[in-house]
Amino acid sequence: MFSLSGVWFRYPERDAPVLEAIDIQFEPGVHSAVVGPNGAGKSTLLRVMMGRLAPVRGEARFDGRILAQWSRRDLARRVAVVGQEMAPEFPLTVREFVELGRHPYLPAWAPLRAHDREVAEAAMERAELSDLAARDVSRLSAGELQRAKIARALAQEPRVFVLDEPTAHLDLGHEMQVFELLSELIGEEGLTAISVTHNLNLAGRFAAHVVLLSEGRVAAAGPGGSVLVPELIEPAFGWPVRVQEDATGRQVIPR
Repeated sequence: MFSLSGVWFRYPERDAPVLEAIDIQFEPGVHSAVVGPNGAGKSTLLRVMMGRLAPVRGEARFDGRILAQWSRRDLARRVAVVGQEMAPEFPLTVREFVELGRHPYLPAWAPLRAHDREVAEAAMERAELSDLAARDVSRLSAGELQRAKIARALAQEPRVFVLDEPTAHLDLGHEMQVFELLSELIGEEGLTAISVTHNLNLAGRFAAHVVLLSEGRVAAAGPGGSVLVPELIEPAFGWPVRVQEDATGRQVIPR
C-alpha cells in the first residue's frame, strides 16, 4: 500500500526538518497506528503520504507509484481520509454529507446517479446513521459526526482509510465505537486503516502495527507489544510510564 523510503521534509519557514530519514511500509489489510508526542511529525507524515506535501528528499509511494504520479481523483477512489474538520457551516443533511463521498466518481457538477445514492445509503447503514439521514449535520453530536465522516469515507468505496485523530474530542464510549467500527471494516471488508492517534491505549488495543514517531524520526515500528514498552515510550514522551496487559493480552498504559 503506502511506503516511504528515506523521506525528509522541511517547511520553508523552519530551519530544522520535520521528518528525517523516514522508512515505513504499511501493509494491506492491516490497521496501523502512528503515535507520538505533539510535534513529532505525525500530521506532516500523513500529508506527505497523501501527496499534499512533496518530500525534499526520498520517495513516498502508493501501490508502487510515486504519489506525484497519482491524480487526485484516482487516489480518492482508492484512499479515503477522515480528518478533524468540524461540521460544515452551510445547511447539509447527513445524507447529503455522506453523498459527498461519491464525487470522485462523477464529472464536475454532474448529479448523483442511482448507484451513487445506493452506495451512500449502504454506507450510512454500515455506520448506523440511517435514522439520522435527514438531520442537519450541524445538529449531530461529536460521536455522530465522526461516524458521518466514516460513512462519507465508506461512500468513496476505498481500499484504504487514513484517519487523523479520529477520536479527538470524543468520550471513552464513542472512542471505542469508532475503533470497533474500523476493526469490523478491516475484518469484514478487507480494508486497510492507517490512523494517527494520541491515544496509546487505543493503538495498543486495536492496531496490529504501531509506528512511534519522535522528533521527526521513526523511533520504533512493529507489533504493539514490541513498540508500546517503557524503554521506547518514556524517551519519546519525556514522561515515565507503566505498561500493563489487559484481559485480551493487549498493552495498556494507566494514567
